[in-house]
Amino acid sequence: KRQLFAIERLVFFYFPRICNHCLNPACVASCPSGALYKRGEDGIVLLDQERCRSWRSCVSACPYKKTYYNWSTGKSEKCILCFPRLETGQAPACFHSCVGRIRYLGVLLYDADKIDATARKTDQELIDAQRDMILDPFDPVVIREAKKNGIHEHTIQAAQESPVYKFVKVWKMALPPHIEYRTLPMLFYVPPMLPVISAMDGDTRKNLSDDLFAGFDQARAPIEFLSNLFSAGDIEKTEYVLRKQMAVRTYRRAVTVGDISMKDAKKMLKAADCTIDEAEAIYKMTSIATLEDRFVIPPAHREEAIEMMDDPL
Repeated sequence: KRQLFAIERLVFFYFPRICNHCLNPACVASCPSGALYKRGEDGIVLLDQERCRSWRSCVSACPYKKTYYNWSTGKSEKCILCFPRLETGQAPACFHSCVGRIRYLGVLLYDADKIDATARKTDQELIDAQRDMILDPFDPVVIREAKKNGIHEHTIQAAQESPVYKFVKVWKMALPPHIEYRTLPMLFYVPPMLPVISAMDGDTRKNLSDDLFAGFDQARAPIEFLSNLFSAGDIEKTEYVLRKQMAVRTYRRAVTVGDISMKDAKKMLKAADCTIDEAEAIYKMTSIATLEDRFVIPPAHREEAIEMMDDPL
């Protein structure tokens, strides 16, 4: 299977949310009329307005509250990931218009046979199990099986260039929101490096830490809170991401400003399971990425998708 996936880098303490287009979508399972479905060609979860009979089971079923009821039309509605734009090679409107450049879009190849077993894992095993579902697009065996299953070469190439694959699988910096719901959400987030706690001191605002880069325990959002959002309460997983971001930030400070020694920066990189090459790649992808770097959209090949719906006889 393959799907277009997205991630968002949380720069401030805002939590922008669109539909997660889950691998195990509760909204699809709950719809009595079968109006909700997951497209085979790109994994987008859509809602057929013609088939919708206003049961509204999807509204209560989605744990992320991404499906809503339109009282004017008498139909349920949800984010469609701007699939008409994707089919013409354009990024979804919210991705393209984001002035903060926090959104990335790319293809992931995954093993659909593992969905059931992954959803049955304990909370602590879920993130690693979901990552294991994501396949290496450079693996010759994966490429061969993908082609055998009708996945176009353009899609495989897009998976190899996908920024989402790097964030989720290679760098292990992007985490799914509330994975404990077991819908296996496929919109990933990079937990934010938040400012430290501050307080007013007379007429001036003073940080409670005098260090250039403060520790995670002094950030405005407790790490336990971020862990409950992104790693089913597993603080280790969240700390890994924050530690790597801090190491990259320290390394770049040493390169560009020089008030941190390169020896200390390299020591932080090693402690954060990060190499200099990886730090440079993360810096490029998060700071100076072009549109082509952020959005890797393969040709839709709608003619093949339409054939999938025809009677094979």
